Amino acid sequence: MSRYPRIDLDGALVAITGGARGIGRATALAFAARGARVALGDLDEDLAAATAAEIGPAAFAHRLDVRDRASFDAFLAAAEAHHDRPLDVLVNNAGVMPTGAFLEQDEALDRLTVDVNLHGLVHGLRAAAPGMIGRGRGHVVNVCSLAGKFPVKGLAVYNASKFGAVGLTAATRLELDRTGVSVSAVLPSAVRTELSAGIDYGPLPAVDAEDIAAAIVGSVRSRAAEIAVPGYVGAAQTLSTLLPEPVMRTLRALARDDRALTAVDAGVRRRYLERITRG
Repeated sequence: MSRYPRIDLDGALVAITGGARGIGRATALAFAARGARVALGDLDEDLAAATAAEIGPAAFAHRLDVRDRASFDAFLAAAEAHHDRPLDVLVNNAGVMPTGAFLEQDEALDRLTVDVNLHGLVHGLRAAAPGMIGRGRGHVVNVCSLAGKFPVKGLAVYNASKFGAVGLTAATRLELDRTGVSVSAVLPSAVRTELSAGIDYGPLPAVDAEDIAAAIVGSVRSRAAEIAVPGYVGAAQTLSTLLPEPVMRTLRALARDDRALTAVDAGVRRRYLERITRG
């Protein structure tokens, strides 16, 4: 029997950060298909509104900057007021992924990466968890990454932010034990979205945003601590920690593990960086 009170998605309120595009959009569509009411928070409020309009009356869009706790508080308050019910599920999905050699990466991009990918989760948890604890029920999903367990050349600061996200999720899950509130980490492999566009990851399995959305929705039932997508990559990552470093170095070389540096469409990545730094 689960230690967490059941959440019936039919009529539940689900707030999703980064809800305008990619994984966030797919997640909003998936929850709405299960009868949930969804609130989409995004810096691009116009695009979020377009996604909400596509979903219909069950969806609501609001501008959100996850780097700003006050913005997060305002988003959740607006979502609850619009849908006239308390928050049941928070999906901390917003994220950015600059790529490049560590010693050459811009410090402003480093700060942006950590602020969005790590502090954004901190703000979301602190904004949502107290109300959930008071009601004795709730669920928070942190969209982390397998890069939060497996380092990749060309993604050093992104790795750092996602390692932090995985640790934050694990620790807050322990602290909220027996409150009725669960915290889960979803760890995607490479996802076919703008986040990783222009990078040839070679043998690393790529998944679609809809695959991640299905795992996020499924976590409301399972309340699992970590969910890797695809699952076998999570198992392979765990196995990799048991191999001696010389063996892993050889395997990495055979797999050309420097693709985030060498197998990149510079134009596509430049356009992505221009968009995330405009916000």
